[in-house]
Amino acid sequence: MNPDVLTQQLDLFLDVLDSGSFSAAARRHPLTPSAVARRIDALEKALGTNLFVRSTHAVKATPAGLAFAERAKRVLAELRRARAEAVSLSSAPEGLIRIDAPAPFGRRHLAPAIAEFLSAYPGVDVQLRLIDSFIDLEGGNLGQVDLVLRIGPLADTRLVATPLAPMVRVLCASPDYLRRRGVPRHPRELTDHEGLDWDALAPPYAWRFEVDGKLQHIRPGRLRMTANNAEALLFSALGGLGIAHLPTWLISEYLVRGELVPLFCEGGLPAPEPSGIYALRLEGEASSRSRLLLEFLRNRFGPVPPWDLALSDLGRT
Repeated sequence: MNPDVLTQQLDLFLDVLDSGSFSAAARRHPLTPSAVARRIDALEKALGTNLFVRSTHAVKATPAGLAFAERAKRVLAELRRARAEAVSLSSAPEGLIRIDAPAPFGRRHLAPAIAEFLSAYPGVDVQLRLIDSFIDLEGGNLGQVDLVLRIGPLADTRLVATPLAPMVRVLCASPDYLRRRGVPRHPRELTDHEGLDWDALAPPYAWRFEVDGKLQHIRPGRLRMTANNAEALLFSALGGLGIAHLPTWLISEYLVRGELVPLFCEGGLPAPEPSGIYALRLEGEASSRSRLLLEFLRNRFGPVPPWDLALSDLGRT
């Protein structure tokens, strides 16, 4: 149905409900009372149910009519919001977008995406801060910035989260390490190996593997290095110091080049974690330029992000 026709029909229905009269609703529209009655009859026929009980003195909503009214109000609000957004985006967007993001992800993926976005929209400017603070990444700076990129579980439900990409974690080691220490064939064998792990704030799904139908936490028996930074663990893995359990957005290029070898990936990439990569903002209306950037990033990073597409042949022989 034409959106304008749908809007007019729902508006008319709600006016009849509000006024309790075809005549009163007709005065709000360029229609006669009989024309209003015919349009309500057509709506009821299309829905297959009676929306009103008619009498000589009033028109009252049926239970189905009251339930439909709640839906109609939401549909009208969404249609008007979509129309306003389309109008605002039809002109060239202008203004500043302020973003905080994790430093490793920002350097590898966000900064190139924003450069492409800015080339397409010359009226928009971006202030990008790359940070490692977990406090800031919870959204503590929102209000001072427009968007915060967050990787992992979301703690603050007061924030509006836009999913950008799934999160996949892969066990990996350098070819040199595996030549020296052998290739583990099962997660239980990790206890005989050397590893690289997070210090203190470890990701909740690091070193989790499904064993006997249950998710179990299994780490290497000796930790050659712990760090609070993902890139530090990556460089240690590349240096042959041990096995690491790292996200594909960080290690995809090294797996493709063979500088790191994936473990337990004979059937392809593991399943995505329950949490992923999000853009957070405060409740309320986002600016049209922020919404435009969010849609651009969603298309750029999802539904299957480019770093995972590069690993589509992983595990195939």
